[in-house]
Amino acid sequence: MTTAHRFTVADSAEDPDADIWFAEPAGFTAVPLDALLPVPGSRAADDLRTALAPILDAALDGVVRQRFIAQFAQGQQLLGALTEAGTVHCSIGLHRDDVDAGAASCDRPLLSFFTVSWRATAVSPRAVTAARAVSGLDAQARIEFAELPCGPVTFSETVHIPGVVSGIPQTPLVQFRAHLPHPDCRRLAVFTLSTAAVGRSEQYRAILRRIAALASFDNPLSPACSRVP
Repeated sequence: MTTAHRFTVADSAEDPDADIWFAEPAGFTAVPLDALLPVPGSRAADDLRTALAPILDAALDGVVRQRFIAQFAQGQQLLGALTEAGTVHCSIGLHRDDVDAGAASCDRPLLSFFTVSWRATAVSPRAVTAARAVSGLDAQARIEFAELPCGPVTFSETVHIPGVVSGIPQTPLVQFRAHLPHPDCRRLAVFTLSTAAVGRSEQYRAILRRIAALASFDNPLSPACSRVP
């Protein structure tokens, strides 16, 4: 018996100005960039204050309240930096580590961060743009090329270890990227999946490949795309 795949269609899929469509697997929760980064004085800013009011009111004391406000502001700064760099979508992944049944790590939560960003590129054939996107990577980076339904795509995989002077815990971070040139040959969509679960690279690599394989630059919900030949 074959079980049909189930998809939940987000409201953004109906956006007439959308440039790319993709599907995330279960376990990913989208971060509402527009709601968390409202224009000051706008209706969205009022809605954000209203949504945060119950949390602030539930704080035990002023110290806890100020700590929450500071951490929330830091999160906004991070999201603001991402949007300035061309990020249009981000989501947090939370999955149960059930690869090795019975192991001590079984059932522990695995965190990941997925983003979609746009980069302007010089006008050139899409395959050339895809190759250029990974040309400057470290020699130890893992690089692959594939022809997917959306066109030529390059995959890259790098492991980063924060410097000792950075003050950040010396925890390795693995980043998987899919570089998808747009059909207009002037820009590049970059899918990035980051996680500290380096030991589960194979599984996260498969997740990003699946997302890229389902990506489309044509609205899959339009009548023209849904017709069966």
